[in-house]
Amino acid sequence: MNNRLLPRALMAPAIGTLFLWMIVPLAMTIYFSLVNYNLMQPGEHVFAKLDNYEYFITDPDFWPAVWNTLLLIGSVIGITVILGVLLALLVNDPFPGQGIVRVLLISPFFVMPAVNALLWKHMMMNPNYGVLADVWRRFGLTPIDWLTDWPLLSVIIMVAWQWLPFACLIFITSLQSLDREQMEAARMDGSNAVQRFFYLTVPHLARPMAVVIMIEMIFLLSIFAEIFITTSGGPGNASTNMTFLIYKQSLMNFDVGVASAGALFAVVFANIVSFFLVRMIGKNLD
Repeated sequence: MNNRLLPRALMAPAIGTLFLWMIVPLAMTIYFSLVNYNLMQPGEHVFAKLDNYEYFITDPDFWPAVWNTLLLIGSVIGITVILGVLLALLVNDPFPGQGIVRVLLISPFFVMPAVNALLWKHMMMNPNYGVLADVWRRFGLTPIDWLTDWPLLSVIIMVAWQWLPFACLIFITSLQSLDREQMEAARMDGSNAVQRFFYLTVPHLARPMAVVIMIEMIFLLSIFAEIFITTSGGPGNASTNMTFLIYKQSLMNFDVGVASAGALFAVVFANIVSFFLVRMIGKNLD
């Protein structure tokens, strides 16, 4: 009995600290979501019942933000998984300079989100001196003002560029354990490259794909820096996601109560998306 209690007693302080680290902010958020608390009107925090939740959900930007969040998550995950698999297959077989190419493929993942946004905003997508504008002019076309004409697509491209190396790295690592003898046997039996890809490679990458999808979804729900630096959620609400909508309520409207209600809704929203995603991935893996 003592042998069981000692490890638990040693872990208790760390577990207690982590529990407080989680429960205190959550409890404060729940409290603020139930009171009228505006930073421009300090004073007594009057109990507001569910008014903050109603105000947040009836905000004209609410449903566009939900749709933009889902579209951003789905698009980035789709781009990174598909291109990640193709790039992993491309650099899997040995060739001169393979190590350098792999380092270059992985390097964008280490770029900070704010730097990533600034790089794409000024160096790539600027309609006057950006790289894409120069490419358009060389073909005799009018440069596109990406952040104005295609704001959400621009954010998707930025985020996908940063997360593609992560997916590629996971798939490259997984391909190292692919049975070469099985692939060679399939080739000798007359199967072509497409058949080997769909019947051998894709099933082998099923679990790495699930890992990539789950990890990316967790982080993509909180995308903020790219939107704040490039489009500020606009034009209008064209690129506003849930995170940026909460930011607008808290720091632009100074309404802590409504922002807290939005934060709790975002937690519920994330859990709903995770639930269906886990079920979908689990069925495919079985």
